[in-house]
Amino acid sequence: MSLTKVLTIVFLLIAVGIAYYLFDRIKFSIDEEDRIARIESQVIDKLKFIRDAEILYKEANGQYTSDWNKLISFLDTGSLYIVQRREETTLLDYGAEETVIHIDTIGSIPVRDTLYHDPAYDKFKIQNIAQIPVSNERFELYANKIKRNNVDVDVFEVVDTAPVNPERRGDESIRGPLRVGSRTEVTTGGNWE
Repeated sequence: MSLTKVLTIVFLLIAVGIAYYLFDRIKFSIDEEDRIARIESQVIDKLKFIRDAEILYKEANGQYTSDWNKLISFLDTGSLYIVQRREETTLLDYGAEETVIHIDTIGSIPVRDTLYHDPAYDKFKIQNIAQIPVSNERFELYANKIKRNNVDVDVFEVVDTAPVNPERRGDESIRGPLRVGSRTEVTTGGNWE
């Protein structure tokens, strides 16, 4: 075998090795992005569920909660009242109108039936709502009142404490971890929206 054939075979093997290495690195990056997107989608779904649960909790109790046990208990055994509002308008002798508003509670409905009416939420177990998907960590839950225009307003925030995306770790001014609500603003929106 001549030196040319040996060098050709050696360089061919080196080229195949480099091609495999490059392919594997690119495929790993694509697979990692897909994995991160899939997990973040699960986290976002759970944050939406928690947001809806907090809104229902506030509707029933007048304020948000920062206690997971209270929220879980409310979701498991709580109920919402069905309220009917009627207005009666009567014409007074001197031409003015008088309006009387009647508000009646006509029944109640379990929170489970209200929240689980959405098929997207069927996959969540109430006892595990505090746990971040694909992690042993828990969401951070915060609820308080802030003053806006001299009025106390309820706010809540739920934060992913263990973001899977490396871009969401560290400096919160760039992207920050996934969150819903805010400690300083009156919002129930998420930072992915």
